[in-house]
Amino acid sequence: MADVMIETKPNGPYVITGTVELHDTNGNVLPTRGTVALCRCGASTKKPFCDGTYSKIGFLAAAQAVPGSAETS
Repeated sequence: MADVMIETKPNGPYVITGTVELHDTNGNVLPTRGTVALCRCGASTKKPFCDGTYSKIGFLAAAQAVPGSAETS
């Protein structure tokens, strides 16, 4: 996973660059390419992939991560 980058687009999707294996809730592998955009607004008709609906519905995301919200293991 060292060659994978996840970037949050302002008010848009999570963009994942690199080789990843994405599974649905049944464990089936979803086809991906070198770059994948995943829905963050919840309104995409192609979930989990982004279809650009965020720009049509005026999705506004938090500007930055909430301090102290990082997961701990």
